[in-house]
Amino acid sequence: MQIGTTLPNLHLFRANAVNLKCNGCPILNTAVNAQTVKTLSSSSSSSSTEMTKKHISNLEKLLLKTNPLDSNSNPVVEQSSNESLEKRRRNLLEGLNLANIWPDEMRKAAEEMSPRHLNRLKRLLSSKSMEYSPRNNLANRWKEYHGSNNWLGLLDPLDENLRRELIRYGEFIQAAYHCFHSDPATSAEECPSERHVALPDRSYKVTKSLYATSSIGLPKWVDDVAPDLGWMTQRSSWIGYVAVCDDRSEIQRMGRRDIVIALRGTATCLEWAENFRDLLVEQNADDSVEGVVQSKVECGFLSLYKTSGHRVPSLAESVVNEVQRLIERYKGEPLSITVTGHSLGAALSLLVADDLSTCVPDAPPVAVFSFGGPRVGNRGFADRLNDNNVKVLRIVNNQDVITRVPGMFVSEALDKKLRESGAGRVLEMLDCRMPWAYSHVGTEFRVDTRMSPFLKPNADVACCHDLEAYLHLVDGFTASDCPFRPNAKRSLVRLLNEQRSNFKRLYTSKGKDLTISLDREHNFPRSSCLPSPSS
Repeated sequence: MQIGTTLPNLHLFRANAVNLKCNGCPILNTAVNAQTVKTLSSSSSSSSTEMTKKHISNLEKLLLKTNPLDSNSNPVVEQSSNESLEKRRRNLLEGLNLANIWPDEMRKAAEEMSPRHLNRLKRLLSSKSMEYSPRNNLANRWKEYHGSNNWLGLLDPLDENLRRELIRYGEFIQAAYHCFHSDPATSAEECPSERHVALPDRSYKVTKSLYATSSIGLPKWVDDVAPDLGWMTQRSSWIGYVAVCDDRSEIQRMGRRDIVIALRGTATCLEWAENFRDLLVEQNADDSVEGVVQSKVECGFLSLYKTSGHRVPSLAESVVNEVQRLIERYKGEPLSITVTGHSLGAALSLLVADDLSTCVPDAPPVAVFSFGGPRVGNRGFADRLNDNNVKVLRIVNNQDVITRVPGMFVSEALDKKLRESGAGRVLEMLDCRMPWAYSHVGTEFRVDTRMSPFLKPNADVACCHDLEAYLHLVDGFTASDCPFRPNAKRSLVRLLNEQRSNFKRLYTSKGKDLTISLDREHNFPRSSCLPSPSS
């Protein structure tokens, strides 16, 4: 690298240094002596490169040399003198403004390889140096954060308190995933028992385990030939839990007692089969009203929600009964119901919220926080949720294809423009007659994989739909027109473990250079959830 071009006006600095010597500057009085001035003067006859090297060397000496302190000096005065000295050195270097002289590419490369950037990366890749965001008091604004005003003014730019709430509810879903994968088997001969869930937020306690039953019908001739294949066509699996805040200080901070229903995504083969049953079916045939679009939902999602198994009640029955019990137990207290889910769990969350808003008398405010959720029903279903005052916030990754299915029509933004134009009546007719006329529900909060400085812009489908990737993007989101926030606190350990192939090579190689062996150095216990630095 040519140093000579970076400081073209050092002769001006030389003159200023001589003048400052007489003005009482402690740095220059102690460091700039006759030898230094003589060296600077004589170097003018050398080549440009050699002269610049000498100037840089002398400048380094000038900045590093300190005042000799009297051994009997006051420690307080000594500390103040050192602070002043450091401030003068820093201001002098900042005044040179060397970074603006470099080309953009060179400056970016220098920033990437700077010790500060490497130390930050090492911190994010270490579970031993967690940083925690403060838990602000939400008592006066909890309804606003719970969606009473459809999160108006809180999403772009993203409110700090809302960011923390989104990540907290996302970690409830991660706890559901972890609990299922630690013991995925469910015995068909025994009544399912309550499971221990390692909640990331210890102010909540689990009150009910939830099961969903997948049921795939086989043709009649298959049943006649092999009548004992029931184990292949129906299976009940643990899918989530109900939890309630049980900590007085946390209830006071949040302004109410919060009831959480957390649901995981697809995990079994039969659940995948249910996902592909994508025809719309009527939700409640008895509620049809002439002239109004009938509420319809996907056949597979409704089957998972309504079907009961051998010795296992349906998901719908379990959720409604448990929430009714909790409402009765805490009667007289301010309550809220928060339903959160990822992927399949996000779809089922809408069905749960719809049921709670209609089947539970005097239900508290109901809100849904869904991550990577597919479309669930038609426009009639969306209108039904709006009429029942169910607030839905959909967190959507711009590269996640799951959020665009099922359905065969255009995106919601284009659909809205067409309805506002002269094509509204045609679309309403299609809503009533077409079996794939799906529509999203609620308010959308959109993130983008390409905004992350750590993930590849062409990350694969699995990474773009991954829940940890969602939480990583939410933690780094500032505003739609702003880059990834540099002070994002969430650890990268879990994301790197799960999506190493989708990390930029620069960071995976830096991880190796920093001698961070995640398997050996960060020996995570499998029986608990990874705590969040955003908690």
